[in-house]
Amino acid sequence: MLLTRRAVLIGAPATLAGCVTRQAVNEPPLPPPVVDASQLAMYAALDGEPFPVPAVDISEMDPRFLRQVVPYATTQPPGTVVVDLEQRYAYLVRENGRALRYGIGVGKQEAFNFQGTALVGRKAQWPRWTPTPNMIKREPDRYGRFAAGLAGGPDNPLGPRALYLYRGGTDTLYRLHGTVEPWTIGTMVSSGCVRLINQDIVDLYRRVPVGSKVVLLPT
Repeated sequence: MLLTRRAVLIGAPATLAGCVTRQAVNEPPLPPPVVDASQLAMYAALDGEPFPVPAVDISEMDPRFLRQVVPYATTQPPGTVVVDLEQRYAYLVRENGRALRYGIGVGKQEAFNFQGTALVGRKAQWPRWTPTPNMIKREPDRYGRFAAGLAGGPDNPLGPRALYLYRGGTDTLYRLHGTVEPWTIGTMVSSGCVRLINQDIVDLYRRVPVGSKVVLLPT
């Protein structure tokens, strides 16, 4: 049967409608993530420091990497810091199978990451930062201008605190320290040392005395 011109015109809109993407319905925006009040307090701006330590917007962070007490099975005694480079966590071992866990950022290449057992040889508040000779050699344009060191302050990449790891009485040149880039926690971005959120390194600093054992697990 032949279709009339009128029938074709009438049927066209229905046919074409099947090829057009239906306009998305405007849905209300998702509510902001629920942030625990105690976590907000943990990551508030720090008072009493010689330089500003601003609050951290934890709504933009993966909650796994926020400071928290967790179950943790280990043979290490309480007071040991266990750094899990692969999972991006540092654990301060406590009694009764528990640990205080911090999120960390690690070296951007596995070869940069120190592994094994060390001791906290010294601690520093608002530490001076000096890039290692290897860092200067790898990236002279970036690190060469800091060869003489950079005084502590809000722009110093070590942040407000640092724990210096020693082995056999010798500085390994590996540190646990703060960061001016909290969004890098949970990633592989640093030049080898372990970085924590500034509020977390301040917390760990006050809990860990010089001489404490630090274990960095292999990746």
